[in-house]
Amino acid sequence: MSKPVVIDGISYVPEQPRGNRAVVVFDRGWIFAGDVTERDGRIRLDRVVWLFRWESIGLDGLILDPKSTHATLKQMPSRIDAPLDAEIYRIPVCDDWGLM
Repeated sequence: MSKPVVIDGISYVPEQPRGNRAVVVFDRGWIFAGDVTERDGRIRLDRVVWLFRWESIGLDGLILDPKSTHATLKQMPSRIDAPLDAEIYRIPVCDDWGLM
């Protein structure tokens, strides 16, 4: 959990992820962000963004700032549907993460 930042006596707390949007890392290195639904042994992502490329900021930097000039995100025209066991891990993000 992130610590609040105090500026001129006002405490600012970083927005915490809510909802079901996540960055999901799949086997073979595919990384997508989307609204996650699990059903019948499948993982489905809607409103999908492909984390195509990033440089000099690391995955943590990309998670913190998806609009960085050091990153290339691509909107996907359809949903992603994959076997649940293809998921390596997921990182919860805010509801509009990566959307333009």
